[in-house]
Amino acid sequence: MSYEDEIVEILAAPVFRTIADAAETLGQDTYVIGGFVRDLFLRRPSKDVDVVTVGSGIELAQAVARALGWKAKLIVFKRYGTAQVKAGGMELEFVGARRESYSRDSRNPVVEDGTLEDDQQRRDFTINALAFCLNKDRFGELLDPFGGLSDLATLRIVTPKDPDMTFSDDPLRMMRAVRFASQLGFFIDPDTFDSIVRNKRRIDIVSGERIADELNKIILSPRPSVGFELLDACGLLELIFPELEALKGAETKDGIGHKDNFAHTLMVLDRLSKTSGNLWLRWSALLHDIAKPVTKRFDHRLGWTFHNHNFVGEKMIPGIFRRMKLPMNEKMRYVQKMVTLHMRPIALVDEEVTDSAVRRLLFDAGDDIDDLMTLCEADITSKNPEKVRRYLNNFQLVRDKLVEIEEKDRLRNFQPPISGEEIMATFDLPPSRPVGLLKDAIKNAILDGAIPNDYVAALHFMHEKAAQMGLTYEK
Repeated sequence: MSYEDEIVEILAAPVFRTIADAAETLGQDTYVIGGFVRDLFLRRPSKDVDVVTVGSGIELAQAVARALGWKAKLIVFKRYGTAQVKAGGMELEFVGARRESYSRDSRNPVVEDGTLEDDQQRRDFTINALAFCLNKDRFGELLDPFGGLSDLATLRIVTPKDPDMTFSDDPLRMMRAVRFASQLGFFIDPDTFDSIVRNKRRIDIVSGERIADELNKIILSPRPSVGFELLDACGLLELIFPELEALKGAETKDGIGHKDNFAHTLMVLDRLSKTSGNLWLRWSALLHDIAKPVTKRFDHRLGWTFHNHNFVGEKMIPGIFRRMKLPMNEKMRYVQKMVTLHMRPIALVDEEVTDSAVRRLLFDAGDDIDDLMTLCEADITSKNPEKVRRYLNNFQLVRDKLVEIEEKDRLRNFQPPISGEEIMATFDLPPSRPVGLLKDAIKNAILDGAIPNDYVAALHFMHEKAAQMGLTYEK
């Protein structure tokens, strides 16, 4: 079966026949358009289908939902003249064909009814302007007025109309160009790229949420470095992510240089992306050295230092997440934890892997220990293959030790066997410093291996320590 036949077979699915029947009843020319069509040719699976009709998109969506029956969920957005039908694991977005005009200070267009040609011309890129007709007499006919199929074949991202107009109308399209290049492995047409450079400051009118959404998609692409290098090259990076742009460059003093931390960060992100699809772990890779520019110092004895960049980086993350409208919840705290702890396993590799150090790492990382180790292994980017091999072998020793300690001491998400409440009740104490000292002493004794992780041993230790502190209790 040729691929053209495969596309015809996909379009012959019942849901498209249902749309065709509804369009016929309403007498509306109707097309499937945009990313779904693009991805058909690229053989990328997609469940999101954009349907454009010359007429009312809402009426067509309502007719389709009625025909699909109880298994369909209809959502109408009257303000935007659009509707969504969810059915069979697919999301169908319906909109009437339209033409748009923009003002300089807004991404929100003035919308008028239009033709299919108007609708295709308002699309961001030629590869997203491809459309298949769904009407019965022309079912499966491809409409490609801007050569999008040829651009798919040559892996080119180019706008259907003057790029300056395209990007000035909706500056988010500049981010989308970079995102598609990163996701699909395409190149941005030189004239289109030059237009992004000229219009980069228009990005100021785009909300943080929309920018973050595109950044997330770049981060989740097969090689995220492609997207970030393009953002840097066109000048968008310094505007939307100045902390990351500040990592660029390698300085030399007294003949001593340091690596380019921007290049290193992208290498770590790419390496980690080969093994993990976890968005927030990838964010952790992107931010793991984010504080190096502000902690960089030159010491005539030690050379370049970045002392405490992991702790300073942890403190920078809430400001970055808040500005980008990223979630200020457990996802952010996870990224903070990864950034804070990313030096710990490397320190273990450089030193003797002691039970005590492994216990403390396991205690601090909890269920995220495997993610932390994955990040740290990706962080080994030396050009010396022997050094990389030695570090990775030593990381395996740390992993083995983690398994051994976890099986023996049950320390993942560990909490001391004796609570602060029990300490207060035993010694008739109010919440106070002695309570915290006792609780920490018990925790540290377990982590250091001085006592096992069980209640009886902790109870004996508590009484011994309390006696040393001059605390007494009534038997």
